[in-house]
This record gives sequence, C-alpha cells and structure tokens, in this order.
Amino acid sequence: MKPHAVARACALLLACTTVQAQTSNVESVVVTGTRSAERAFDVPASIDRVDGEALRDQQWRVNLSEGVARVPGLLVQNRQNYAQDLQVSSRGFGARATFGVRGVRLIQDGIPLTMPDGQGQTALLDLEGAGAIEVLRGPFAALYGNASGGVIHVIGDDAPRKPFVEGSVMGGSDSTWRTGVRFGVSSGSFGATGNVSRFETNGSRDHSAARRDLANARLRFGLDNGASIVVIANALNQPDTQDPLGLTQAQLDADPRQAGTNALAQDTRKSIKHTQGGLVWRHPQLLGGAVEASVYGGQRQLTQYLGLPLVAQGITSSGGVVDLDRNFSGTGLQWRLGDEQRSITVGLAYDRMREHRQGFVNNAGTAGALRRDEDDTVHSFDQFIIGSWQVAPAWKLTGGLRHSVVRFESKDRFITGANPDDSGSARYSATSPVLGVLHQLSPDLHLFASLGRGFETPTFAELAYRSGGQPGLNFDLAAAKSRNFEAGVKARLGSNMRASAVVFRADTRNEVVSAGSSGGRTVYANAGKTRREGLELSMDATLPAGFNATLAYTNTRAEYRDLVTPAGADLSGKRIPGVPRQVLYGELGWRHLASGFSSAAEVRGASRLSANDTNTAQAPGYVTTVLRAGFEQRIGAWKLTQFARVDNLFDKDYVGSVIVNETNQRYFEPAPGRTWALGVTGSYSF
Repeated sequence: MKPHAVARACALLLACTTVQAQTSNVESVVVTGTRSAERAFDVPASIDRVDGEALRDQQWRVNLSEGVARVPGLLVQNRQNYAQDLQVSSRGFGARATFGVRGVRLIQDGIPLTMPDGQGQTALLDLEGAGAIEVLRGPFAALYGNASGGVIHVIGDDAPRKPFVEGSVMGGSDSTWRTGVRFGVSSGSFGATGNVSRFETNGSRDHSAARRDLANARLRFGLDNGASIVVIANALNQPDTQDPLGLTQAQLDADPRQAGTNALAQDTRKSIKHTQGGLVWRHPQLLGGAVEASVYGGQRQLTQYLGLPLVAQGITSSGGVVDLDRNFSGTGLQWRLGDEQRSITVGLAYDRMREHRQGFVNNAGTAGALRRDEDDTVHSFDQFIIGSWQVAPAWKLTGGLRHSVVRFESKDRFITGANPDDSGSARYSATSPVLGVLHQLSPDLHLFASLGRGFETPTFAELAYRSGGQPGLNFDLAAAKSRNFEAGVKARLGSNMRASAVVFRADTRNEVVSAGSSGGRTVYANAGKTRREGLELSMDATLPAGFNATLAYTNTRAEYRDLVTPAGADLSGKRIPGVPRQVLYGELGWRHLASGFSSAAEVRGASRLSANDTNTAQAPGYVTTVLRAGFEQRIGAWKLTQFARVDNLFDKDYVGSVIVNETNQRYFEPAPGRTWALGVTGSYSF
C-alpha cells in the first residue's frame, strides 16, 4: 500500500467528519487498563472498546479479525487456515508466532485464555455472546504479566432486561455455513446468557475444510450487599480441520488456491476438544474496599498431523503427529481501596498448565512409531499493585508494579541410544513497573504519556532443544525484556466525534528468534536488540442524516537494531518479519431508521511485509474493499434482520498473512478472492 493512497483515503474519511454531528454517543467505560471501571477518555493509556453489536451486525461472528480492525495498533490477520488460528500482533509484538497467538494476552470475563508460557488461541473467544471487546496496547499491558505486548479482553453480555431467544443462519462462498442460537434470561438477581453455534466451510484453498462447534454460558447471581457471582463455561469441538500449509513464491505465482507441499500426501489436519469453566466472585464493600476473587480450570486435547516428509522424521525428531492432553487451572485475588480521587489495587495470580505430549511418525496421514513422549509443566505466580491519584484538578497519575515468576519443567520419557534425555527445568522472573500521567487541557482534550518495562519468556516449543543435539532444555535461552513508551492526545470534537493520536516506541533485548533446524529439532536463540516505533491515528464519528465514519491508521517501523545470527550473518537494520509498515481501516456507514435499512463500505489495507529475517521474501501490500447492507424489522416482540456482504469486492489477489521464517520457504498464505455471504437472524423477546 503506497503512502499517497493512504493519504487520500484518510483525507476522504476525515473530510466526512467536518459536518456538525447531531446525535449523541455514549462514553466508553473500560476495566482492562487499570482493573477498575473508568472512562477510556480518562485513562493514560491506549485502550479501545468495540461493542458487541459491532462484532455481530452483518458479520460471520467467527473470527476476531471481523470486528477489531477498527482498533489502531492491533493487527489480526486471517490465515484462511482454521488449523493454525489467526495471526495477532500488537504494535509488532506477536508477529513472529507461526501458530496460535503469543505476545498478546487473551482474556474472557477476567479469566485468562493465554497459558502461562504465553500461548493462546482466538478460537476460544465468544464473539456471539460478547458485550464488548477491550484492546489495551502499550506500557500498561505489562501489568498482565508474561507476554503482554497487548491485551485483548472479551467481556460477556450482561443478562438482558427482557428474556429473549435468537436464531441465525448464514451462508456464503466456498460452501460456508454458520448456524447459531443465542438466549438471555433474567429474574430478580439472577441472569443468564448463552449460545451454541456450528461453523462449516470447504475453504478457499484446496485441503482447507473446517468445522467448529462452540458453546458458551454465563450465569450471574446477585448476593446480599451488592456482591455477585459470575459462572462461565466454554466448550470447543473442532474435528479433522484440514491444514493447507503455506506456499512458496513459485507455488503462489502458479496457483494461490493450491495446497502446500505434502498437505495432501501427509493429510495434514488438526482436531481439538477444549472445555473450561470459571467463577468470579465480587464484593463491593469488604475489608474497607472492593474484593474480587476468581478460579478457573479446563482441559484441552489436540491431535495434529504435520506436513513433514517421512525422511525428516528420524529418531531425534518430534515426529509428524502431535498428540497432547493438557490440563490447566488458576486463581486470582485482588482488593481495591479508595475512590475516584485516589485508589490502590493489590492482587495475586497463580496459573498452571500440565500436559502429556507425544509425537509419532506421520506416514501418509496415519500415526506410526513413537518419536516423543514427555510430561511438561509450567506455572506462574504474580503479584501486582496498581495506583491512581488525582494530584490536581487537571493532573492524574496512574502507575503499577508487577512481579512475575514463571517455571518450566519437562520430564522426557522417550530416551534411546540415539535420542538423548531432554528433561530439564528453567525459571524466569521479572519485575515490570509502569507509570502514566494524564493532563486535562480542557474537558474535551486530554494529553497522556506512559512508560514501563515488560518481558516475554520462551514457550515450551522454543525451549525444547539445544544446539548441537545436546540433551535437555535450552537453558541458554533468556526471556525478552522490553522498554515501552507512548504519548498521545485524546479529543472529543463536538458531542459525537472521538479522535486520538499516539506515538509509541518499544526497545527489546533478547528477542527469541529461530537459529535453524536439523534432524527435526528446531533451535531458538536470543537476538541482540530490536525496536518498534510508530504512530496510531483513530477517529469515530456520528454524522448527520444517519451517516457514521470510522478511521484507524497505524504506521510502524519495526527492525532489528543489533542482530548477528549463529551463522555469523549481520541482520542489523533489517525489518522484523510479519510487521507491515502501514495498516489502514476505514468505514463509512449509513442507516435509515424509518425503513430499517443500513449499509457500510469498508476499506482495509496493509503495506508489504517481510516473511523472513533476511527480508529476502516479501508479501506485497494490498487494499481491499468490503460492501455490506441489510434490513431490520420489528413486529411486536419479534426482531428480524437480513444482510448481504461482499468481501474483496474487486477480486484482488493478495497474501493475507505469512508464516514467519518457515524453514522450507513456504511463507505465504493467500487470501480468498471475491466472496459473498447472506444471513438471516430472528429474535423474540418475552
């Protein structure tokens, strides 16, 4: 995406907002930044809130990428590969993840969805039942512990004022279907919401079919003295999800819809069963303050068939079939004292994950001989304190401190004369301070700045092997440590327009990077220094005559400042792969209340991005357009909606995401061409 194209798009959308607005917006209240309810406008941090209706209205309600593109600094790329989940990064943190999410913390209703080693999956997020998603970037994210380059917090919808039941059916290109049922009930101090859904698709590429069944429930019990208990339960079943793998440049040029090398021959696929539950107890007046306690636990079973050729699955490899059985649990406690002028929150958090991991030979899609058998455990114990002080009518200080200890332990049960004992343990600890200041120039114009430190441990996959075939965990691998700074302005322009501009910088040492693969064992090492710096712009406005406009623009310069590979190559000055320089989202919508008609046009774009550390493989930039429209009718207690949408309107060929540093240069994951979708939803209020 070229700079002048971005400038034209920004100017067009900003010009739309110069018209005086005539209706009112509701001020967003967030809890993720400082763990207490505050207006986002008054928090000295970059935090945005996306309401649940924006996540559901004229959307598939399947992928996080559908609704959060309007948040600057956050990049969620749909791999079109449901076996590997979405690629999520916040200001460049998390971009190197080759599967799942790392570097960005995922939370649902206060319950962590990210494991203690820093890995998580967006497939678990309840978009159907979300009341809102809060996205936190910058220094304050470090107050959530390990791998907190950013935080994505899904907050469930509260029990409705009137009981309702809702059904929805959606269908579209590539034999894609989604059916769902959502409900809500309330009676006195009790309320409940829940949903079940099934998503099926043949996929836009060969060998990319998927099915995903989700069920979510949220129960709220009101107690005496304003106390409450919230019970949350989630379940995911995703059987035999086909993995089309990445493509080389030559394969991409020849046919972007084909499956990658060995995908068909090895029948690459993944099956997941995941269940978990949690309980959150809150009391607003206990021990002189507000107390919150939580406990959660769950189980995850996964079987994955990889595309490794048979010759690469020797005795020292992990094999081409991953089979794991994971149990996880945790608890948290926090106590808040004070008022709006002065407050302090102290808390504890303990999280634990234990899994039995095995690996087998993948012989043409069939599990063969054992190649890996181990018990892995990781647990973390954190303590934190967060304080806020209105030092003067126009000045507010907010800060915090979090101390984290993360311990890894692996017990290897597959030991032969040719395969060494890879048992071992590792311990990481860090103290992360954060300080922010907010200055109120006027009631509608706030300046803020914050700085702090963060850290990110290696994951179990990165600790697994040492160089030279040596046994044991990679004890030489250090945690990445970062220094983060941001400064910005938040403005309310009239009663119906919000705008912000933020500059940021993050300097990291000991970034974890791949040091090469041999005999099926991938070894990781620490880079010297990296830097991520840039600019975020956002605007949201309600305009006359039923129009509304949204703009989000991010410019990120992410590069290695000091990196010499184990092979001696100097990569200093190279771009960090997976991080585009520019990202743009723009939306112009219109709603006609009398007829119930609404429509919107979206523009999404990103500049080229590197796929490897040497920057020799590049995915070109792109700009795509989405058109959507629908009707709404209210007939007595019924509410009916219908919609149609077209994605990639001009049928542009482009790469949606890259697999960073893929060993066999299969970097590219192409996006679909033009696709369409139709949907119908009906709800009845009792």
